[in-house]
Order: sequence, then structure tokens, then C-alpha cells
Amino acid sequence: MRHVIIGAGPAGAVAADQIHQLDPDADITLVSAEPEPPYSRMAIPYYLIEQVGEEGTHLRKDPAHFGQRRTQVVHDSVESVDPAGHALTLRDGGSLGYDRLLIATGSQPLKPPIPGADRPEVHSCWTLADAREIIRLATPGAKVVLIGAGFIGCIILEALALRKTDVTVVESDNRMVPRMMDDTAGAMIRNWCESKGVTVHLENRVDAIQDGRNGHSVAVHLADGRALDADLVITAVGVKPNTAFLDGAGLDMDTGLLVDRQLRTSAEDIYAAGDVAQGIDFSTGQYAVHAVQPTAADHARVAASNMTGHPQAYHGSVNMNVLDTLGLISSSFGLWMGRDGGDSVQLHDAERYRYLNLQFEDDRLVGASALGLTEHVGVLRGLIQTRVRLGKWKARLQEDPMRLMEAYLGSTRPIGYNAHVL
Repeated sequence: MRHVIIGAGPAGAVAADQIHQLDPDADITLVSAEPEPPYSRMAIPYYLIEQVGEEGTHLRKDPAHFGQRRTQVVHDSVESVDPAGHALTLRDGGSLGYDRLLIATGSQPLKPPIPGADRPEVHSCWTLADAREIIRLATPGAKVVLIGAGFIGCIILEALALRKTDVTVVESDNRMVPRMMDDTAGAMIRNWCESKGVTVHLENRVDAIQDGRNGHSVAVHLADGRALDADLVITAVGVKPNTAFLDGAGLDMDTGLLVDRQLRTSAEDIYAAGDVAQGIDFSTGQYAVHAVQPTAADHARVAASNMTGHPQAYHGSVNMNVLDTLGLISSSFGLWMGRDGGDSVQLHDAERYRYLNLQFEDDRLVGASALGLTEHVGVLRGLIQTRVRLGKWKARLQEDPMRLMEAYLGSTRPIGYNAHVL
């Protein structure tokens, strides 16, 4: 059986290993569009702060890992896919045939339509090549403008601060991390960042990046008329699934590649996993793209099982994010913004940077967000993912949201359970 995997990120690497484990005689080809060994983008911030070298970003530390598992790594880009012919065309010429194909091409960063965004001082922070340029330019004391204060932007912010650069953040929304935090928590993150010496401009945008002044490489012009001196500009305004090479392939797409519960696309013998796949959302039952590494790995295992004839259903991904912003941990799970008609409760301690928001539907916890609280991250996810009925514990949580562990034990332990016997 010939298995081809397009994309050598976490989803592709996990799928390759899983296919080999389930079918040791299978021939596997892993196609990577980058010249490096398969690596994790989530490790790039650690590379930026020199906590790891480039090899520390590699998904498999042994250079012989894939070869020992009948997996050939091909460094090339895929130009097109022919589902009817079970083949794909490569950029550098030639083609690959397959019996089963997994598309795991992940996401690509959005490029803001800003005049001057193509200057050599402007970078995204997405690839190892990007990271090398950022390391060259982000020297101690350098002025850096970070466009975007979402999840990826705040991860980059952490690394820039640790490199002792002078960072200014520009965000068009009214709060930081708007896709995982509400107004209250987003404002608290802003206050925290400013207390650490970061300048934050909210509800503003960059209109142009022009020649520098005052000895700096560029001037970043904002919509409110201000101009910011910068030696480096980093854009982090969002990502989109990497699907351009599939134009004309006839696969069903929306935001990403639509997949069923087996991670199959609309074409026979083609599967998708990770950021490129738009699958079932656990909380809503609708189709969504969850661009996080745990979802990519879960997708990969299920897709590989089905590709090798071991039927397995995917029960949906839980929207989940955990973020460290200059030492302040924030997290969100499920329907953190709530459901229409549902109940909620908040704990808000601005001075201690502690916040907890619980969202209920009937007597089930369906979403949560937290700031400065890490001890109950697993409990929050567990209560949401098990859909357990809280019963009397809902009212107790509404009185004191910090009783999460008690609520978890009280609502999930078997009938007749006696704590005294433990």
C-alpha cells in the first residue's frame, strides 16, 4: 500500500508513524515544502530565545527515524492533485502516485494589505527561515512593532520581550487575544503587558510602512496619525488553511477541507488532518477549523487508522487554547463565549490578575476561560468534554467558581462512592 502525506508538521509526522505502526509493510512518502527536517512551529519561540537550537524544533530527534519506518521524506511542493488518477504533481517536476493520500498542509500566515509590507524588515513568524531573520534583527534594545495581538502574536511577544527588545503592539480589535478572551480578560492582559514595559495600541491599524528615521530602519504609520520607529516589524494578523494547490481538484471546501468523522474528504482515498481540515466541532456539532497542535495530532491518528483499514470515528475537536503572555497564563475551552440562553458566572480579581468565567447550558459546563489560574485546566477540559451533568454542583459553582475540583469529583464519581475508603 502506498501512502502519501502532504505536509511534514505535527499532523504529517504523527500520521506517518501511526501508519507504519498499523501497517509495517506500507510505503510512506512524506512531502515537505521546506528544506528542514520535519519540525514544530510551536517550538520556534523557544528557538527565538535560544532555549533550543534548530535541532530542538525537529519533531523527531533521530535523523534516521523516518527512514527506519519505511518513510521517505521528499522536500518539494505539491503543485496539483489529481483524485481520479490517484496522483499528485510536484513543483520540481515529476509526480507521485498513491493508494491513500493525507493532506496535512496546515495553515499559512495572512499577509496584511499594507503598503511597505514587502520590505525586508517585515516578517511573519511562521517558519524557521522567518525565525532566523527575526533573530538577526531582534537584538537587545531594537525597536520592534508587532502587528496583531491574537494567540500567535502574544506567543511571539513573549519571545521578543525575552530577547530584550523594545516592543510596541498594534491591534485593530478592542482587546488583546480577542478570539479566546472576553473584554474583561483581554483588558487584564493588556494591563499586564504594559506593566512589563510593552506599549499597546488597541483599536488602531497600520496604514503604511515607510523609510525609517532617527537611525531606525522603518517608520510604521498608524491610522491615528502616529508614526512608530522600528528596526523590525512582525505581522501576526491570522492564518488560513493551505489549500491553494487544490484548486481544480474538485474537493469540497469551505474555510478548510471538509472532512467526515473518519477524516475523509469528498474524494475517494483522500483524507485531511490538522489546520487544513474542517471537521466536526465537539461543542457545536458544526464544521470548524481548530488550528491547534492537539487537534492536529488527534486528526492524524484517526486518519491514519482509517487509511490503513482500521475503522475509527472522530468525535469532534474541542476549541482549546492555552497561552503564556509574559508569564501570565490564559486559557479558553469550548464555548468560552457562552451559548444563547445559557448561564454564566465570573470571578474577577484585577489586582492579582486572576479571572475565571464559566459558561453553562442547563446543568452542563460548555465553556470556560481563565486568567492567572492554572491548577484547574485539566478539570475544565474534562467537565466540558465529558458533558457530565453537574446537578447541585452547578449552583455551588455559581456561588464559588473556584470549587471546580469538588464539582468534578462530586459529579463524575460513581453512585455509592465513599471518599473515606480512598
